[in-house]
Amino acid sequence: MTLIRINPLRDMMHMQNEMNRLFDHWFDSNSDLPDQPVMWSPIVDISETDNEIVMVAEMPGMKKEDIRISLQDNVLSLSGEKVQDKEDRKLRYHRLERGYGQFQRSFVLPTSVKGDDVRAEYKNGLLTIHLAKTEAAKPRQIDIGVK
Repeated sequence: MTLIRINPLRDMMHMQNEMNRLFDHWFDSNSDLPDQPVMWSPIVDISETDNEIVMVAEMPGMKKEDIRISLQDNVLSLSGEKVQDKEDRKLRYHRLERGYGQFQRSFVLPTSVKGDDVRAEYKNGLLTIHLAKTEAAKPRQIDIGVK
């Protein structure tokens, strides 16, 4: 019986080559369809202060009427549709990188928020959502008593 030495680096390189081949094939098979819109999903930053959670989502080129926000069971959902101009569809594209179409993203919030105290604003392609924390979720100072 012949023993074969395990070479993790060789195995990882083989796996990487296979992944590259699969991705290259996928991208090459789609390259002959330049007028097909790219699927997209807005990128999001979520931050937290003592009193609220703030979410900022990049949604360039959208109208606020095309964006929907919902909050249920501490899960915030964003959905909507970024529509391509009809005049642009008549053009013959050489490259189409901006994404269009429907999207939906959901986020489990790190702490409890007040469902009735949510504010959202949309300006210059940025959707900013302020979610006020419940009193139980806010940090509080605990005094130390002396006996």
